[in-house]
Amino acid sequence: MICLACLPLLLSPLLPPLQDEAGPQDGGSGFPGLPVGHTPRVEVAWNRLYDVEGLYAIFDRLVEAYPDLIEKRILGRSIENRELRVYVIHAPNAGEETDVPAMWVDGNVHGNEVQGGEAVAYLAWYLLENQGHNARVTALLERATFYLVPTINPDGRAHWFADAHTPHSSRTGVLPVDNDHDGTADEDPPNDLDGDGQIVQMRKYVPGEGNFRLNADDPRRMERVPPNDRGITGDWILLGSEGIDDDGDGRINEDGVGGYDMNRAWPSLWEPEHVQYGAGPYPLYWPETRSVATFILDHPNVAAVQSFHNAGGMILRGPGAEAFGSYPAADVAVYDSLGRKGERMLPFYRYMVIWKDLYSVFGGFVTWTYEGLGIISFTNELWPSKRRFPQEDGTGQGDAHFFDDQLLSGAGWVEWHPYDHPLYGKIEIGGFRSDVGRVPPTFLVEEELHRNAMFCLAHAEAMPEVTLSEPEITQLGPETYTVDVVLENKHLIPTRTARAREKHIGIPDIVTLHGQRVKVLAGGVRTDRFRPSAMELTEEQPYRILLEGGVPSRGRVRLRFFVRGSGDFVVRYGSQKARGQSRQGRL
Repeated sequence: MICLACLPLLLSPLLPPLQDEAGPQDGGSGFPGLPVGHTPRVEVAWNRLYDVEGLYAIFDRLVEAYPDLIEKRILGRSIENRELRVYVIHAPNAGEETDVPAMWVDGNVHGNEVQGGEAVAYLAWYLLENQGHNARVTALLERATFYLVPTINPDGRAHWFADAHTPHSSRTGVLPVDNDHDGTADEDPPNDLDGDGQIVQMRKYVPGEGNFRLNADDPRRMERVPPNDRGITGDWILLGSEGIDDDGDGRINEDGVGGYDMNRAWPSLWEPEHVQYGAGPYPLYWPETRSVATFILDHPNVAAVQSFHNAGGMILRGPGAEAFGSYPAADVAVYDSLGRKGERMLPFYRYMVIWKDLYSVFGGFVTWTYEGLGIISFTNELWPSKRRFPQEDGTGQGDAHFFDDQLLSGAGWVEWHPYDHPLYGKIEIGGFRSDVGRVPPTFLVEEELHRNAMFCLAHAEAMPEVTLSEPEITQLGPETYTVDVVLENKHLIPTRTARAREKHIGIPDIVTLHGQRVKVLAGGVRTDRFRPSAMELTEEQPYRILLEGGVPSRGRVRLRFFVRGSGDFVVRYGSQKARGQSRQGRL
């Protein structure tokens, strides 16, 4: 006998899944565990990486699906005349785009660090698909703008996908540079000698005359013979990346395409080439960097910056070099709060200071946006390799070969095979593909993108949001009053960082009081909430109080105006990094 109550359970595996009448294009119902909690309007395969056209196509689909929320703009053109795009996400009910704080997020300034592009795309997709469905995202987009640049270096990205590369080539832009100073530029790059689409390693068998030997258990592995007094040698030598001496100068692969670094070309602590390789002739020399700098300078509402690189699993802040000194304590407290939250959100990531915990970087982008513009800024180095084996047991099985063999079925390895080299004679070519170690394997890509997008959201939510209290009026005498107001910022990032205050970067916050029949006699900041007479008075234009320090992190600023007259008045607050406010009163 068949149990009728059990019949739906028995048949369910045979039936197609039910669809909401709205359907996928209209955001119908979906599995609640999805990042967007419903069937997305734009389905994207987040388990892969995309070339420039594919990356831009994701954004084009988002623009088509959400024309009222996202807009494409052209920042400029690359050296090879590719579009440098910025996508602006801004909700219509949030007011003017530049009247609210904004977050700048970019990726892929180094052409081979492609995963940053997908990280920016995922963030855009997550924001758009969740707007109006997820209370957190909806609230954020009602008070913030996002400027998203998926690739700062579309030329390098295009060549990384289209051409054979090592893990480290195609990092640069493509403007020719004479790296070996022989009078000719870009004439000796790595070469795909066997035409298999990969540039791997070369080794040569030299019995008894080498410094490497094959691992006894796995001949793919090369082991260096340790220095010894017994005359023990190896039978192999390593010859470096696959290539030939194209220019006949006795060196191989010493002058590849380009040879400059757009993350060493920014004005803050810039140094010339002999100090900082890749810096170029002067700051912002490259058209891509000039385009970005022009846009950010034209948008002083940018209050948060994240720039995606890879690899290593790092949340980086400046200073880039010890010579700069230290950041102000108040700003370090903001950095520390966000950085430590990021460590919890991003397993195996480390919150680090660039020069102290990594290496010195002169002319870096996020050091410029903080040191030059006063914006709390991070570089995220995506993909910590420890994620391959989260519970490494110390047995040595957490190496690249074990991971490739057991979890990728050998897809990342090119077996050693013979080749007749014009200089070295009979050699062997083999090694890991260019993407191994550089980017996550496909089955780990989406998690990496999601976690970093959520860290961006946490950073954006920390941008300042200021409230202005109702005016409190106290009569002192005939038609003479005090008007007290309080500015409050409940968020972590102040409207003016300590760096901006100390170096007078940008325009201070401004509070004004105006009324047709009201004259402001004096005004200023109250320095003691319990002693109304304790004030820092404005010396000129008492109706206009400049707040060089802005409204602090999770803090208040109390203001007092002494006024004479009668009738209506308006108190207005303005800031480059927070939405303006106004309150009316009557004497």
